[in-house]
Amino acid sequence: MATLPANLSVLVGKNFACVRISGRANFCSSPDFKTLLGELAQKGYGHFIIDLTECVLMDSTFLGTLAQFGLKLNSANKNAPPGIELLNANPRVTELLENLGTLILFKTTAGKLELPLDVKTCTPESIHPTHEQIARTSLEAHQALMGINPENVARFKDVTQFLAEDLANIQKCQ
Repeated sequence: MATLPANLSVLVGKNFACVRISGRANFCSSPDFKTLLGELAQKGYGHFIIDLTECVLMDSTFLGTLAQFGLKLNSANKNAPPGIELLNANPRVTELLENLGTLILFKTTAGKLELPLDVKTCTPESIHPTHEQIARTSLEAHQALMGINPENVARFKDVTQFLAEDLANIQKCQ
């Protein structure tokens, strides 16, 4: 069974961006997600709603990518509340956020997404990530998780070692 990336859709308003994630938020969709968040932040959006209503599950790479962005956004706005709101995370995703010590980076809410009238739909384009981009994003995501919570070092030490070796081998072959 092939691992398919999550479907990402974007709604933007005057002061916020909403990214709706449908399906399985996994390592395949992490490079696109990282690029999308970076582009939205570069355009000046400071408040993000991540709509997880249709997100079936989230793997550690995707969560680490989200956590990296949460750290960056929160450090830029130190006195403000978290800049990322997670809407309707299912119990499985919430448990993962809690277990990996990342829940503190986000505001969690439940309910219907209330949008102002001036919202525009944007269609993010996939960067069609290479094996190298996926490996690099996965490595950075797991390193971020280890930096956030010391308990994650034991969980992801072997994964990061494998990813670092994989990335070195990829670069050697180029």
